[in-house]
Amino acid sequence: MNDEARRAMNARRAGPVNTDQMPRDQISLLAAMPTAPTESGDGSWTTRLVLFLRAMAVISVVKGLYHWAQITGFIGGEDSAFEIQPTPWQTATVYFAVIELVAAVGLWLATPWGAVVWLTTIVSMAVIELMFPAIYGGSTMVIAAALVLLTIYLGLAWMAAHERPP
Repeated sequence: MNDEARRAMNARRAGPVNTDQMPRDQISLLAAMPTAPTESGDGSWTTRLVLFLRAMAVISVVKGLYHWAQITGFIGGEDSAFEIQPTPWQTATVYFAVIELVAAVGLWLATPWGAVVWLTTIVSMAVIELMFPAIYGGSTMVIAAALVLLTIYLGLAWMAAHERPP
């Protein structure tokens, strides 16, 4: 770092600077420097939200691949083959095989559409379990897990939104 840059940094720390007496290159250097220390982001709500979204992305990949394994016959025997399952089960399985992997990509990238697609999968699975128990068995644990994950997401998103004022 040259002497002029050091003087500019020291002047910046000292307080307001009269830019009328400074050369143009020092003024542009001062303009590029932050006025306050930047937050590192450690422990911030936004970071926690992104980590949660990434964890949900990994879970969505596993769930999507599980559904594809059911469709292709990698798991299950001849008595549980995809072709002999009822049409509602087949439809739901294909739907979740596709949408879970799409959600996983969007969640990993922490995009708004990824969260929307993921929320769609969570709500869809809960509705299928609650309203159509004949398809996947109507597990209350799946509904409870969906509600817990939804609550965690909404809480983290709320805190992250309040962390950054508009």
